[in-house]
Parts: sequence; C-alpha cells; structure tokens
Amino acid sequence: MPWLVLLASAVLEAVWATALGASAGLTVPLPSIVFVIALIASSLGLAWAVKHIPIGTAYAVWTGVGAALTVSYAMVNGNEAVTPLRVLSIALIVLSVVGLKLVPTPSASASHHTSSGEHT
Repeated sequence: MPWLVLLASAVLEAVWATALGASAGLTVPLPSIVFVIALIASSLGLAWAVKHIPIGTAYAVWTGVGAALTVSYAMVNGNEAVTPLRVLSIALIVLSVVGLKLVPTPSASASHHTSSGEHT
C-alpha cells in the first residue's frame, strides 16, 4: 500500500507541476487552484509514504516519477521536443525507480553509526 500511495503522490506531483506551468505564475485561477490542491495532496501522500519507505528512496521515486510524467506529458502535447536521447533519459529514470523498488532496503538497525557518522 505505501508504494501505491507514493506512486499516486508522484502522479499528483506531475499534475501540480503541469498546473503551475499553465497558471502563468499563479495568475490564471483554474490551473492555480489545481496546483494548490494537487500540491497539498501530493505532499500529504509523500508524508504518509515515508512512514513506511525510507525518505531517500521515497523522495527519489516521488521526484523521478513526477519529473518523467511531467516531461512526457509536455512531449505528448508538443510543448517539449521529442528526441531519442530525451526518451532514453526518461526510460532511465523509470528504470531507476523500478530498481529502487526491487533492491531490498536494509533496516536502519542493520547499520550502526558512531557519533562521528562512521559505520561500525
């Protein structure tokens, strides 16, 4: 469930980023309202997800998926150029997100830190 909430929050991140672009600096009412609602919902979902997923992983997934969706949407709408290198770059972001999900995360108690920040 935490991963589903995280992915939904990442989709909402793409929604608020796109709405922000359409709001002309928060001067157009409808996209500005969509921006605020999606931003709040996305942030709340991320906040809940990090109770169950390490913050580094959750934040990387949230921003990665959000960025990939935002630029993909802009490319589909013709607002950004579609090039093989851009498509490859988006694919690499998605592959990285899948990797973060598939690679096991050791528990925090598995590594002990000294006061100097070194692993023991």
